[in-house]
Amino acid sequence: MTLYEAELVVDRRETAADGVLSLALRHPLGEPLPVWEPGAHIDVVVGPGLERQYSLCGDPAGRAVWRIAVLREAGGRGGSAYVHDELEVDAKVRVRGPRNHFRLEPAARYRFVAGGIGITPILPMLAAAEQAGAEWSLLYGGRTRNSMAFVGELGRYGDRVTIAPEDESGLLDLAPVLDDVPEGTLVYCCGPGPLLDAVEARCPAGILRVERFRPKEAEPGGTDTGFEVVLARSGRTVAVPPGRSVLDAVRTAAVEVLYSCTEGTCGTCETDVLEGEPDHRDAVLTDEERAAGETMLICVSRCRGRRLVLDL
Repeated sequence: MTLYEAELVVDRRETAADGVLSLALRHPLGEPLPVWEPGAHIDVVVGPGLERQYSLCGDPAGRAVWRIAVLREAGGRGGSAYVHDELEVDAKVRVRGPRNHFRLEPAARYRFVAGGIGITPILPMLAAAEQAGAEWSLLYGGRTRNSMAFVGELGRYGDRVTIAPEDESGLLDLAPVLDDVPEGTLVYCCGPGPLLDAVEARCPAGILRVERFRPKEAEPGGTDTGFEVVLARSGRTVAVPPGRSVLDAVRTAAVEVLYSCTEGTCGTCETDVLEGEPDHRDAVLTDEERAAGETMLICVSRCRGRRLVLDL
């Protein structure tokens, strides 16, 4: 699939919360931007060979601008600092996308849980659920009320939204949201790892959809032994030794492949598997997708046997 890629211009720049910057990006010639669905993100080039993924959090029906919100991370690798410090109004930035591994599936009821900047992919989902006439609620937590983005926008939904800053009410109380979930309900959650782990531990099987901003801790039983990868379209076979990723091996063989985060969180390098059993180590694919074994994220995932055949 060919993704849209363009140099966009910062149209608006606003403070969404303490440490959170909201940017509206437009095409320099006013051309309409591609359509997208709730849960989608774009890649933002923040330096040579350096990209970051940010969720689209505006109106999917509005094609004049794309809105993202970026938390300044004190211990980050420079991506958020670049956005906060360099992307003033009228500044240009290269983007790619949109891409979506966190789609809002049809359901009669939704329970949304967001932590901190994890509100960004959830925000357009609320509008979509509202438009579809679904029953829904949102539990939204953060360190302080002032650090929680878009609280003002959420006010229009009334008591379906529970704002729960940690300094006012402690850690999020998940019991009212996740205990006794009615049939036909899907749970969507985005936020820091500990919140996602707590929601996963409490949720009935099959109803939870999550998006992680950080890699999930590797499950026990994985192996780092070497294996070979056959690149079906390129007619080449490459060795993947212990401690080296499939992505690295493929790139060394001069085979072109899209990639970005190299941590198994963005989905850019998802590749079709033609033969073999992947050892999935990403934070993107669902349990059903992992069981099917039809695709894998080659930046982190490996092989459970001695050989994989990939559509590359």
